[in-house]
Amino acid sequence: MPAEKKHITLSYSVFESVEALMENDKALLLEARNATGDAYAPYSMFTVGAAALLYNGEIVKGSNQENASSPAGLCAERVLLSAISSFYPKIGIDTIAISYFNKKNNKSGKPVAPCGICRQSILEYQLQQQKPIRLILAGMEGAIYIIENIADLLPFSFSGSDML
Repeated sequence: MPAEKKHITLSYSVFESVEALMENDKALLLEARNATGDAYAPYSMFTVGAAALLYNGEIVKGSNQENASSPAGLCAERVLLSAISSFYPKIGIDTIAISYFNKKNNKSGKPVAPCGICRQSILEYQLQQQKPIRLILAGMEGAIYIIENIADLLPFSFSGSDML
């Protein structure tokens, strides 16, 4: 007897440009784009910026920080989460915008999604606050993706409940 096949679907919204976004989302994405300028990426030349809108209205930014000792670097999303947990430990995250610029080819015209470790890290915050975290994914130009729940990017996620 053949195995039962299951399917996973992902729903997300696509906007053609930043001008098509609602004002709050537009402002947050512009902060993430601006944060790419704070990145330290002399090795990959791939600068990433992230900005979070907290439930208290504050916006916090982070950028990727590379290191010659390659595993020691941090992605923009985890720098952002560290800043939030340090300066706003009891405040939830509503939305995170992520943007990038590839200095090697001067291109960043399509959205890029967080790496696996960052997806897991953002999901952990979502599980703690028990409210979805939205993602706005973009480059410096072109299409923008909005995902309403980080869990949609990690359908077979691992959580503390798996360790019980």
